[in-house]
Amino acid sequence: MKTENRKITIDDVARALNISKTTVSRAISGKGRVGEKTRNMVMEYIKENNYRPNPIAKGLAESRTYNIAVVWPADYDYMDLPFFQRCVVGMNKITSANDMDILICMTRGEDIGELARIVENKKADGVILTRTLIEDPAADYLISRGFPFVSIGTSTNDEIITVDNNNFDACRELTAILATQKTKKLALLGGDPNHVITHTRYKGFEAGLKQAGARVNEKLVNLGVNTERRVSELLNEYMKLGAECIICMDDMLCDMLIRCCRNEGVDIPGDLRIASFYDSKLLANSDPPITSLHFDDFMIGQRAAEMILRLTNGDEVEKEVIDEYEVILKGSTK
Repeated sequence: MKTENRKITIDDVARALNISKTTVSRAISGKGRVGEKTRNMVMEYIKENNYRPNPIAKGLAESRTYNIAVVWPADYDYMDLPFFQRCVVGMNKITSANDMDILICMTRGEDIGELARIVENKKADGVILTRTLIEDPAADYLISRGFPFVSIGTSTNDEIITVDNNNFDACRELTAILATQKTKKLALLGGDPNHVITHTRYKGFEAGLKQAGARVNEKLVNLGVNTERRVSELLNEYMKLGAECIICMDDMLCDMLIRCCRNEGVDIPGDLRIASFYDSKLLANSDPPITSLHFDDFMIGQRAAEMILRLTNGDEVEKEVIDEYEVILKGSTK
């Protein structure tokens, strides 16, 4: 059935045939994965309805790769893997529904060669960075190239479009709860200070203490902790200083702390309460169960994919903070 005597668009074709705009673009351009039956259906429809592609839009369509590059930091610990996996599964739900594919690439500190090759060889339409850094060579490179990208995590650079969980409020809320449970001395173990999330969680910790009428004791705060040996040393220092509860910024540090407590004969929660600002399967079988914060990694992956697709389509995209989190109080702080 022919349409009215007017110029039709890719949107019109997609709606009429009940397929995505990306599929229509691929069928018209002859590039990308489209079944022969679908391609013939599109071409027959646009012929019947006198479709004439806008020259600029057609040029853009033909230059599309229908790939999104997802950047993983090569220094990730095996304990970080579930987070990245759940994020990518969330991303894939969105990209696959839009006939897009995901390319995984790695950055290694200052070495962003793998990412640069993808961009310079035009192998992707956009990029998702899975971590934000204070000094961020990948983000700086993408900005310099004017290449569309979205970062998971808050950034100190206002030019960067980000999507993040509300880590500040979540950390503030958990800290305030613990500080008002007759816990006078709260200690903190944190990770890499070049990670923006480390500073966000620290600010939430500080705000939570203030909310409970307490202040940060700098002797009970350490960042850049990344080995079990260092965790063991700090456990002994904190116990000597009378710490009643240690909050770990992530599940990896918390897992280390649990093992150190077991080795040192420190009873949880009898001698020391512990909690984590991030929950994962790593802590699922802990005894006692660990008080923690739970975020939906699948959802943040979905949002990041939705945002980068809008960017690559030329739409305006704003930063987003996801307020959905859960404070889970368990036996480790009772």
